[in-house]
Amino acid sequence: MDVIGGKIVDLQQKQIYNGELHLENGIIIKIVKSEINYDHYILPGFIDAHIHIESSMLVPYEFARIAMRHGTVATVSDPHEIANVCGMEGIEYMLTNAKNSGLQFFFGAPSCVPATQFETSGAIIDHRDIEKLMVRNDIWYLSEMMNYPGVLYNDEEVLKKIEIARNYKKPVDGHAPGLKGDDAVEYIKKGCSTDHECVSLDEALWKLKHGMKILIREGSAAKNYHALESLISTHPNEVMFCSDDKHPDDLLLGHINDLVKISVLKHDLFDVLQIACVNPVLHYNLPVGLLQEGDSADFIMVKDLKNFEVKANYVKGINYINDSGTIHKTKTHSLINQFNIGFIEENEIPEIAPDPSTIIIKAIDGSLITEKTKADDCSSEEILKICVVNRYRKEKIHVGFITGFGPLKGAMASSVAHDSHNIVAIGRNTKDLTKAINSIIETKGGLCVVHGLETECLPLPVAGLMHILPAEQVGKAYEKLQKLAIYNGSTLTSPFMTLSFMALLVIPKIKMSDKGLFDAEKFTFM
Repeated sequence: MDVIGGKIVDLQQKQIYNGELHLENGIIIKIVKSEINYDHYILPGFIDAHIHIESSMLVPYEFARIAMRHGTVATVSDPHEIANVCGMEGIEYMLTNAKNSGLQFFFGAPSCVPATQFETSGAIIDHRDIEKLMVRNDIWYLSEMMNYPGVLYNDEEVLKKIEIARNYKKPVDGHAPGLKGDDAVEYIKKGCSTDHECVSLDEALWKLKHGMKILIREGSAAKNYHALESLISTHPNEVMFCSDDKHPDDLLLGHINDLVKISVLKHDLFDVLQIACVNPVLHYNLPVGLLQEGDSADFIMVKDLKNFEVKANYVKGINYINDSGTIHKTKTHSLINQFNIGFIEENEIPEIAPDPSTIIIKAIDGSLITEKTKADDCSSEEILKICVVNRYRKEKIHVGFITGFGPLKGAMASSVAHDSHNIVAIGRNTKDLTKAINSIIETKGGLCVVHGLETECLPLPVAGLMHILPAEQVGKAYEKLQKLAIYNGSTLTSPFMTLSFMALLVIPKIKMSDKGLFDAEKFTFM
């Protein structure tokens, strides 16, 4: 039996006292008060209530090594990025790679593969596949139902997926940016129980009133914490924290602990920890311990309740943190991918120029949402070509125009292109665009910047989404590419992050598909 002492933060009784945890076989068998005045605190670990692990560009095992340093004990993870590339085999890859990592990954069954019918993905996951996943005890919920038109208009395939999840008594995650009124009521009534897409307090309050749980999202891409922060005090039992997407350089700096640190400055400690530690366990019925007798021995030890510097991270009674970091053993990771095209020629990219009335995508710094504008309202030096090249089979290449990246020289390309992960590329001229796209094809996935005669790449050999290298190396390489894009003229805070969402057709207002320019509000090509 192990005995662990400290100032115990009891979230159920809302009290803090000196005590000892008695652990046996990964279970807290007894908690007793102590006369020792400990100088550290023991509390439940943090949970990211919605994240795509692939967004970190790290395989799950490597993600765990870094996240656990920050006090994370579990994630509610949607593997729909790799599922869009590799289908059921991709989901299996994530489940297998996550094993023995220490971190508790609770994966969902991706509900929208492909995300829409207006793009080409590498796989289709239908209701029969969802049935195969839902019967498993390592699949915990139906991942975000992005196809809300399908829910509202009774698409048979969509409703079957929801029905299967509910039959297995597993939650259904929502995804309904801006949806309110009768449509939102119907969406909620059909079973979609959460939303992480709220960008305004009014929208979040409306959805809370109608029975949804709201996830306060603060990731590398979308940042909605400040808009929704007041919910921490007004609705502490109905909200959760999530990152959605967390890039490698950001993950090295922090995770859910960052939200906890800034939240306790203005809000009650117990409310903050209810959101960060307890609510995901209750909503998703997760077997994560909450520092009660009989619970799994999942908890963290921190120096104080201000900075939450992690001294230990216990999962099932095993501590994964020591003075030099985490105790993860070096592991060899397998590869999985699907990249079926050869190099392209310059003449495959249409040589067109915008006229004054040409519709232009306007990217917005720090946002997934774009605006629609026209060429005569834009600076000519900031209008760039954009194309999305089908990676799964050779098809005609369509070209659009985009502004908002600044007066970028050269070109950028990425196979991280939500949600189907074709190759998205922007550039001033066809020559540089072609060079950038071919660099991604050569490495079978990754990120690339073309600047003058030079080409810099970060290969992502796992599905064109992740690397098997340590996070420190991936984070450094990613940061180098971001800085290079900025050096080339991009005025965005995170150029590759923004680029990766320019093909995400389920987020307004206009985006680029491998099939052409797309109106994401009317769900039609332009």
